[in-house]
Amino acid sequence: MKIKEAFEAYLIQISINDPKSHNTIEAYTKDIKDYLAFLTNNKIEDIEMVNYDLINEYILKIKERYASSTLARKANAIMTFHQFISFKYDMHDPSANIEVHKSEKQLPIFCSLKEIEIIMNYFDESPKGILDHALLEIIYGCGLRVSEVCDLTLSQVDLETKILRVLGKGQKERIVPIPEVTNEILKKYLFIIRPIFSKNKVNYFFINPKGNHIRSEYIESMLKYVCEKVNITKKITPHKLRHTYATHLLENGCDLRSIQELLGHADISTTQIYTHVEKKRLFENYSRFHPKEMEGKKK
Repeated sequence: MKIKEAFEAYLIQISINDPKSHNTIEAYTKDIKDYLAFLTNNKIEDIEMVNYDLINEYILKIKERYASSTLARKANAIMTFHQFISFKYDMHDPSANIEVHKSEKQLPIFCSLKEIEIIMNYFDESPKGILDHALLEIIYGCGLRVSEVCDLTLSQVDLETKILRVLGKGQKERIVPIPEVTNEILKKYLFIIRPIFSKNKVNYFFINPKGNHIRSEYIESMLKYVCEKVNITKKITPHKLRHTYATHLLENGCDLRSIQELLGHADISTTQIYTHVEKKRLFENYSRFHPKEMEGKKK
């Protein structure tokens, strides 16, 4: 089976038959293209010519160029590619024994409450200012992925009941409450600003001044610009605002299982990166309430 034919079959699989998120499809497509370019440079034209040593050689070649998490993703893309082809066409899977381990997870970067206030207070009452404010408010206030914000439709937002129906990864729906402050800014955008922008019959909740679909790149560059203007030196991205949402909820007593539901994590292990907050609170409570600790302080 020719490499190009195998690649096309795999793209159909991850895009249509067993759809992944838009961002995953983009990342996996690039990862496999880079891998197949390596195979072509090694005179490999047929997928059945690939063996374990060749895949391992490629991973070792790119190992120094990427962070461990990126390398793990690339390896996973290669393995899922070969697993799919071997299953569908009854071939040997040369990636079966490939192992790439992520390094220990780093704690996510997040904003302090003061930094959130500084960012949100930056915006003026111009149409663009209200739009941009609403975009960042819904990410921080509701913990949405940037792709979920961009794809949000009018029917998914109920500002009367303060509820969002969010379609997350794998088209799984979750219900997310809208905080009062966020709700007020969304109302201002929806009832005052959106009608000004609405030149086309677009069902997306967020549209730009030309009446078109907001793209994730716009939100990312806008947030970067705002952080520069208010002198926040942390590398804050829309995803870091989502981390901040989860961290602030935990700091204020929300349990990890509820955070999992609100974030739309399929597995609780993904949410457990935030347990540093719970551990901190546990030690603080121990210090405040354990009788031996209190006795030591009195002495």
